[in-house]
Amino acid sequence: MKSIIFIPLFILGFILVKKPETPSAVPINDRTVNSVLSELGENNRDKQPDYTMTGVSAEKGRELVIDGFTTSDGKKTSKQSKHFKCISCHNVVKEDIDLSNPDPQARLEFTNDLGIPFLQGTTLYGAVNRSTYYNGDYAKKYGDLVKPARNDIRGAIQLCAVECAQGRELKDWEIESILAYLWFLELKMTDLVFSTDELRKVVAPAASIDARAKKADLIKSKFASGAAANFEYPPDDRKKGYVGLMGVPDNGKLIYENSCLYCHENKKYSFLHLDSSKLSFKSLNGKVGTYHPHSIYQVARWGVTSKSGKSSYMPQYPIEKMSNQQLEDLRSYIALKAE
Repeated sequence: MKSIIFIPLFILGFILVKKPETPSAVPINDRTVNSVLSELGENNRDKQPDYTMTGVSAEKGRELVIDGFTTSDGKKTSKQSKHFKCISCHNVVKEDIDLSNPDPQARLEFTNDLGIPFLQGTTLYGAVNRSTYYNGDYAKKYGDLVKPARNDIRGAIQLCAVECAQGRELKDWEIESILAYLWFLELKMTDLVFSTDELRKVVAPAASIDARAKKADLIKSKFASGAAANFEYPPDDRKKGYVGLMGVPDNGKLIYENSCLYCHENKKYSFLHLDSSKLSFKSLNGKVGTYHPHSIYQVARWGVTSKSGKSSYMPQYPIEKMSNQQLEDLRSYIALKAE
């Protein structure tokens, strides 16, 4: 089985002291998207962390995201959640080749090449560059709770901590610290895909207000302003699966190893243990066509509570995170390994 190395650990190697760019001295390809947009008149000061608040630091934010706790006044804080960490559901590196057109299959192949997991949540990389959060059907899941989070990154961080992670409320300085860390994960101009003609327009001088606005719109068209999230139904007949789709076991293998095992192997984030033994595959295969909470259709499309009396749960995959075809691929791999 292919081992999964969680790339965000490489971030431990650099010091979180960010120096302001000098635009005139930095080639555009080496700059952040925000710095370029700021010169073109875009304003995101509301997303900047409040460093005047006692205890705020990007390093503490990184610890909260990666480890689930940090320190305050020299003492270890309580865990944000007993069940999950931010990295249980979110990567912290770029996971889509084309940020303007995210595709679950392209993401699966790209993340597999990087050796990082294939997850339900959108990467935190570039989160500060987005303008909306908890989009689409998350309003059906969380109701009015999404209202203070939809257009406010701080509200989104808190909602994720309390509802998604089933943990405690973050203190103000913790939210600001996480926000400070997220600014180290902002998009770079090299992350965006431009044609030769578009790149020529991006680097060309823009003297007028109209020219600057057009250039800003071009840049913003190259990354999604928010992650789409639409919840799909399981197939009408779970024994037959999604009609007209034939599973590809090799692709299903990537999903099983990079997604299922990421959370379930050795019960890392789950009370259910899965591995690459025939016993695991036979158990899953026997339940796939049922309404059992261990059916891949049930958990991927509806999500389930993980164990009676426990507040942790299995979050579902929006269609943008796992397609119906990929679910059939996973099913075909499980069936093959169960033989």
